[in-house]
Amino acid sequence: MTSTFFGLEIAKRGMFTQQSALSTTAHNIANANTPGYTRQRVNFVQTEAYPPVSKNSPVIPGQLGTGVEAGTVERVRESFLDVQYRNENNKVGYWENRANALEKMEEIMNEPSDTGLSVTIDRFWQSLQDLAINPTNAGARSVVRERGIALAETFNYLSTSLTSIQGDLKNELNVSVKEINSLANQINNINKQISQVEPHGYLPNDLYDERDRLIDQLSSLANIKVSNTSSGGNPLAVAEGLSTIQLVDDSGNVLGTLVDGQTKSVNEFKVGYNATNGLVENVSLGAASIEIMNFNNTGKISSLIDSFGYTYDNAGTQIEQGLYPEMLAKLDTMAFEFAKQFNTIHQEGWSVEDYNSGTKTPEDFFSFGGSSLTDAKGASSLIQVSDAIRSSTDHIAAAMPGADGTVAIGDSSNAIRLSEVKNGTFLIGGETTTIQNYYEGIIGGMAVDTQEAERLTTNSQTLRDSVDTRRQSVSAVSLDEEMTNMIQFQHAYNASARMITMQDEILDRIINGMGISGR
Repeated sequence: MTSTFFGLEIAKRGMFTQQSALSTTAHNIANANTPGYTRQRVNFVQTEAYPPVSKNSPVIPGQLGTGVEAGTVERVRESFLDVQYRNENNKVGYWENRANALEKMEEIMNEPSDTGLSVTIDRFWQSLQDLAINPTNAGARSVVRERGIALAETFNYLSTSLTSIQGDLKNELNVSVKEINSLANQINNINKQISQVEPHGYLPNDLYDERDRLIDQLSSLANIKVSNTSSGGNPLAVAEGLSTIQLVDDSGNVLGTLVDGQTKSVNEFKVGYNATNGLVENVSLGAASIEIMNFNNTGKISSLIDSFGYTYDNAGTQIEQGLYPEMLAKLDTMAFEFAKQFNTIHQEGWSVEDYNSGTKTPEDFFSFGGSSLTDAKGASSLIQVSDAIRSSTDHIAAAMPGADGTVAIGDSSNAIRLSEVKNGTFLIGGETTTIQNYYEGIIGGMAVDTQEAERLTTNSQTLRDSVDTRRQSVSAVSLDEEMTNMIQFQHAYNASARMITMQDEILDRIINGMGISGR
C-alpha cells in the first residue's frame, strides 16, 4: 500500500517542475533581444516508479508513477547549422574585404572619367600633334611641357594614392590580428569558466551562448575548425565540454591550434613582414611558423593579406604578389617603358637649343627624379619632366635632319614621331602592345576582378543569411511560443496546486472524520 502522503509528493513535484519551466520561460522572454542568445527548455523526466523491483516489494496491481522532475535545462540548438553558418561567414569575410579593397582601387584609378590617366595621356598626345603643326610656336611648346608635367603628376598621384591605401590595409590587417587574438583569449577564458561548472553536473548554457557568439565572430576572420573535449569531473552526458579551435586551409588540413581546450591555453597569432619590401612573408601560431604560400586560408585576414601583398622566395628571387603590389608594378612598368620609348625618340631629334648652338645634345624628355632606374620598380612615383625642359621649352626636340643632313627651324618630323608613340607597339610587361592597349588591359582586369568579388560577396551573404534564418528558426526566442508555453506551464502549476488541495481534503476526511459515529 502506498503512503498516505503519496499524492502530496506527486503534486509537489509537479508544482516545482512547472515552476522551473516558468522560470526558464521568463529567462527566454527577458533575453529575446540579446545577441547570440539561444532559447532554453526544461527537459521533463518521469521520476522512478513505485515500488522498485526487490524481494520486499509490496503486492499491488503494478508500479505507480511518482511524478515528474526537471532533468536538465538545455539549449535548443543544432550544431550542424552552426558549422554551415561559420563556413559561409568565413567566405563573406574574405570576399567582402576583397571587394572593398578593389572598390577603393577603382576610386583611385577613376576610369573612365575626365580626370583619369587615360584622358591625361590623350591630352599629351594632342599637344604633340599641335606642336607638329606649328613647331616654332612657343605656346605649343609650353602646352607640351605642361601636359607632360600633368601626365607625370598623374602617375605620381596614382602611385602615392595606391601606396597610401596599401598602408591602410596593413593597419587594418594588424587590427584584425589583434582582434583574432582577443577573441581567442576570450574563448579560452570562457573555457576555463565552463571547466569549473560542468564537472559538478550543471550546464552553463549562458556561457555556451557567449562562446558560440565569439566563435561566430572568429569565423569571419579565419577558416576555423571547432572540436570539443570533456571538462573532466562528473559532467552530464549532454555537456558540451571545452572548445579547441584550429586554423585550417581551404582543403580542411590543420595549419595550427589557436585555442587548446585540453590545456586551456592560447597560441598567439602573428603576421611576419619582409624586412626588404615590407610585405607579408609568413604567419605564426605560437612557436610554429607557416610560410605564406602554405597559408591557404580564407576569411578577412587572408583577404587583407591578398590585398596588401605578400612575398615569397623563388630560387633566390623575392616574388611579390597581391592586388596592390601587382597594380603598382603594372603602373611602374607602364611609366618606365613609356618614358624609355619616348626618350629614345626624343634623343634622336633636334631642339631649338641644338639649332641655335649648332651642336646636337641628346636630352631626355622624362626623367626619374635624378635616379637612373635599371628596372621599372618605383617608376610611376618618380617620373617627371626633365629639368632641362622645365627650365626652357627650347629643349623640346621637334625637328629631324633632312635628306641633306641639315635641320630646318620649322621642321616637325620628330614631333610627329613623338605623337605616334601612342600607337606604336613595343614590349611592355612581357607582351608586345601599345601604351593605350596595355592601360586598357589594366583597367579591364581590375573591373573584372571587382565584379567577381562583388558577385561572390552577394552569393556568400545570401547563403549565410539563409543558413542564419534556419538557425534562428531553431534557436531564437519566439515571444508567441513563449507566451503559449507560459500559459501551458501556468495551467499545469495550478492543476498541481489543486491536486494538493484535493489531497488535503482527503486527509482531512481520514484524520478528522474516520471512526466517528454518524459521519
